[in-house]
Amino acid sequence: MRYDLVIFDNDGVLVDSEPISNRILADYLTELGHPTTYEESVRDYMGAAVHRIHDTVLERSGERLPDGFDEDFHARVFEAFRRQLEPVRGVAAVLDELVAEGVAHCVGSSGSHERIRVALHRTGLFDRFGDGRIFSAQDVGRGKPAPDLFLHAAREMGVAPERCAVVEDSPLGVQAARAAGMDVYGFTAMTPAGRLGDATALFAAMTELPGLLLR
Repeated sequence: MRYDLVIFDNDGVLVDSEPISNRILADYLTELGHPTTYEESVRDYMGAAVHRIHDTVLERSGERLPDGFDEDFHARVFEAFRRQLEPVRGVAAVLDELVAEGVAHCVGSSGSHERIRVALHRTGLFDRFGDGRIFSAQDVGRGKPAPDLFLHAAREMGVAPERCAVVEDSPLGVQAARAAGMDVYGFTAMTPAGRLGDATALFAAMTELPGLLLR
């Protein structure tokens, strides 16, 4: 199928941020008295909006995270991004190929607008999108796995959901895309293929993606 719009998740798909942010999150939660390993952070929070962290900690411990948690966590992440963040290998070539083929693309991310922009500017990818093609869970009432974000992105871009493809690397993102009635391609660089089993197709390297999107 030839798509009219490709919606890219940001963290782990466009920018190689998941190892950085999940190490910081695991360390910060542990520091606050909620012991969390890096592997547990990836399993429980990868692809989720920040409110999921609050909800999960409260459900498991009966305790609320402190006021200012979001601001402190994001400050730590942004500082690390500015020093360490790189684009996902091969993604710039994928974006170039979509442009050459006349296929529109945008970002649909659980991250805040600030987080998305910091990451895209740091990795040199911002100009490939610009403000008008960046959509955040902040724009809608519910984050992934609800379909709201992807439906919002499609509506703003003027494309019917069934004409959209989503590129995701988390189970929550795959669920959201499926609930939106969109095809979804699961990137297995960090996530075991079995956890993305509901995806339309799986790929392990960005070099495989144009063949899936432009067939």
